Amino acid sequence: MGMNNFDAVMAHRKGTLHLVAVAFVLLAAIVAGVAFALNRPHTTVSTVASVSSAPEASPAAPATSPAAQTLDLPQTALAAFSCGSSSLSAQSSPATAFINAVRTGSHPGYDRVVIQFGNGQPGSVSLRPQAGTSFINSPRGDTVTLSGHAGLQVVIRGADAHTSYAGPYDFKTNGPALMELRRLEDFEGQVQWGLGLARTSCYRSFVLTNPTRLVIDVQGA
Repeated sequence: MGMNNFDAVMAHRKGTLHLVAVAFVLLAAIVAGVAFALNRPHTTVSTVASVSSAPEASPAAPATSPAAQTLDLPQTALAAFSCGSSSLSAQSSPATAFINAVRTGSHPGYDRVVIQFGNGQPGSVSLRPQAGTSFINSPRGDTVTLSGHAGLQVVIRGADAHTSYAGPYDFKTNGPALMELRRLEDFEGQVQWGLGLARTSCYRSFVLTNPTRLVIDVQGA
């Protein structure tokens, strides 16, 4: 009887150990499965939206003639036309203002001359209308006759037209008001230009900045 009880106990213990072993295996499998699920590599899918951007605006087209700039100024902001001699002066100016560009252009009602300076406004500018188109070349002293029937002499003091300027010195414009522009002098800090006009005309002159330039508008018919 004692032996039978011992066998029963041992059988019960074996059954219990078997269940524990199975449970342990199952638990290990579950833990391994959870660990694999947590650590497996993930694939990320990115969605990129297609954005349609408006085309960039094209740069503004340059003026057909740099000299013919109206500068978007209303007519009331421009100087009045004058028919007599006049002068412009600078409050501060370099020892020598170097001319680096000269341009001409035509607008409705007037023709334009632009004389540009690379380093600031010259000390003074004088403008003198005259009845004819004959001018004196300086310092040679010979006489030149420009196209047209009347003239306008421009004298720029404290300037240089040869160091920074490599453009033409004689412009045959044949415009309705301005027919010819010619350099008359470039000597010892003084520069002169002669304007041959189609007829006796009034004019206006003013200085603009950025860059610095002398603007002369000759009134048309």
